[in-house]
Amino acid sequence: MANIMRVAEHQNQRKTATRSRHIDVALAGNPNSGKTTIFNNLTGARQHVGNYPGVTVEKKTGTCEHHGIKMSVVDLPGTYSLTAHSGEEMVARDYIINERPDVVVVILDASNLERNLYLATQLMEMNVRLVLALNMSDVAAARGIKFDLGLLSQLLGAPVVPTVGHRNEGTSELLHAIVSAATNEQPEHVSVSYGKELEDEIGRISDLITTSGTPLGQYPPRWLAIKLLESDQDVRKKVGSEEILGAVEQTAERLEKLFGHPLEVIIAGQRYGFISGACTEAVRSTVEARHTASDQIDAVVTNRVGGLPIFFGLMYLVFHLTFTLGDPPMGWLESLFGWLGKVIDSWWSPGSESALRSLLIDGVIGGVGGVIVFLPNILLLFVAITILEDSGYMARAAFIMDRFMHKIGLHGKSFIPMLIGFGCSVPAIMATRTIENRKDRLTTMLVVPLMSCGARLPIYALIIPAFFPHSWHGPMLWTIYVIGIILAVCSAKLLKLTLLKGQAPPFVMELPPYRLPTLKGTLIHTWERAWLYLRKAGTIILGISIILWALTNYPKKTDFGRVYSAEIAAAESAYESDPETLAAKMDEIEQAMQAEELAYTMAGRIGHAIEPLLRPMGFDWKIGTALIGAFAAKEVFVAQMGIVYAVGEADEESDPLRERLHESYTPLQAFCIMLFCLVSAPCMATVAVTKRESGSWKWALFQLGGLTTLAYVLTTVVYQVGSVFTAGAG
Repeated sequence: MANIMRVAEHQNQRKTATRSRHIDVALAGNPNSGKTTIFNNLTGARQHVGNYPGVTVEKKTGTCEHHGIKMSVVDLPGTYSLTAHSGEEMVARDYIINERPDVVVVILDASNLERNLYLATQLMEMNVRLVLALNMSDVAAARGIKFDLGLLSQLLGAPVVPTVGHRNEGTSELLHAIVSAATNEQPEHVSVSYGKELEDEIGRISDLITTSGTPLGQYPPRWLAIKLLESDQDVRKKVGSEEILGAVEQTAERLEKLFGHPLEVIIAGQRYGFISGACTEAVRSTVEARHTASDQIDAVVTNRVGGLPIFFGLMYLVFHLTFTLGDPPMGWLESLFGWLGKVIDSWWSPGSESALRSLLIDGVIGGVGGVIVFLPNILLLFVAITILEDSGYMARAAFIMDRFMHKIGLHGKSFIPMLIGFGCSVPAIMATRTIENRKDRLTTMLVVPLMSCGARLPIYALIIPAFFPHSWHGPMLWTIYVIGIILAVCSAKLLKLTLLKGQAPPFVMELPPYRLPTLKGTLIHTWERAWLYLRKAGTIILGISIILWALTNYPKKTDFGRVYSAEIAAAESAYESDPETLAAKMDEIEQAMQAEELAYTMAGRIGHAIEPLLRPMGFDWKIGTALIGAFAAKEVFVAQMGIVYAVGEADEESDPLRERLHESYTPLQAFCIMLFCLVSAPCMATVAVTKRESGSWKWALFQLGGLTTLAYVLTTVVYQVGSVFTAGAG
């Protein structure tokens, strides 16, 4: 009776929704079926991207209108089935059951119809109103495949609409079918028949569920019974009734003895049998099977010999274009923030001291601006990745690298984010979204910072020429990069054997046909990623920037070890007739004063306090202070060392700073600095993005603490062992 009342209530809600001219639509489909392209065609720029509550799975929503009827459209995560083996499958399933959209549109790859229909059969069992979008119909036609749409619709109990997503064909017809399905008071439902033995047991368990009073009225009893027989652990937890679960176990044991196979295999086989029968009736092939253009290209790009060189060549081209084309706009942004800082500085009189001015210029603009300047590189990198993904090549790249990645317990898809990490860890961690398995995704994002990003290059460029002969420059840089790769591989393997233990999923990624990416799709995907970077990471980065500003500016020193006012007066008197020498002398005095001020700040005091902890690595308080500032961004280490050593504004080509470093440290200490900067705490932008993508501060802080601990232990071992050898050699 309760279920009947819920159905009646739902029908009343549907009528009310129809009268108010609003329809809720969910898009479901396999990965690479063109679902996102259809979503973009329906909603255009009227989109919103976020996350589903409590999980890191991305949620896309949008709106559209057809003949005065407004629709809310949700793009569900791409999934092959609705059995809860992954976060994406659970999100898609729970959304359909809990939110009860008026219509579910299943996007089908028309050129691989039988495999794509497996998801549709599971949705049919949930008694939802379905519309089937037969996407990529042009590819199917090119392969000589023809469909009897009327018969196929009748067999599957849902309207079938042919579409060509990348050309925006069939969108109007699809909208019309959605409206018709939503307003149909008596939709036709077709069920898969599982054979007499299974059907009898499904019926018996369905009746038991109905009469047991379980708090699962929103779930169709037949669907629950099938899921229980499939050993769906999530459904078992939801049911909770020992009586029902005991009956299911007895049934499963008896039927598995009868059939000689696990029930989930039998059920899947029956679904594919239903699909095969429908396709045999309604699908015709007009020509003999032949190699498609995709097959011919794959013979080259996935070749064991030629595939890797092609892949690395493409990746080199992507990085070359990204950083070559990205440099000018990065310079423009740096100039913009420099101009903005001068404008704000002009609000105060020259020479006046103001905490607010320092906060705005050094904290907010310096911190957030230092992150935003990387936006051109991120945009260009994601444009390239989007083009490679939408064209179908990225699936091949993962396929090529899968054999090697499986040896360290990861999926082939993990290789792409790790490769991007050589450019910047932030977009690399964002790129882990393509990895379906959560444990693989977490493992990859945790080890990505070990790939030596572009921000570390200024540190290497400063130190290597200062301590090593010219002939060693290339080998030393290569050594640092290789160490990072080896550590990433070993760390990933360790994580997969311990904290994130779990067998790597089988490599079942399909190789979709090659398609020409659309400008609209590329721009939408790129903007989504860039906006998430700016919006989510930016707020955390602003907070951390202010904290770092406070640490490096307070407390203020009032009692100096030198009488700088007297030194300034003496310099003005001595060099009054020589402006150039006077300016140089004044700079020297100012730099010495800045160094003394920095040593007095909280960052300087922390540097002094942790010096005993740093000594086993061969570091002093000056290096420690610079490392604190480098948490904002790795390349800040160079500027901080310039302040500590009173050589003014310094970059990686600063000869005075190189000379001071060469006087203060040994080549072994210099190598340890580079090693520690390679392995230790990632920059604040990386921490912020790890928190966002993992959905938890736990993993972001674990990454921060774990890498810093690893860096400390490794650098200490290298310095101590190296000291023994250098002492012996001496």
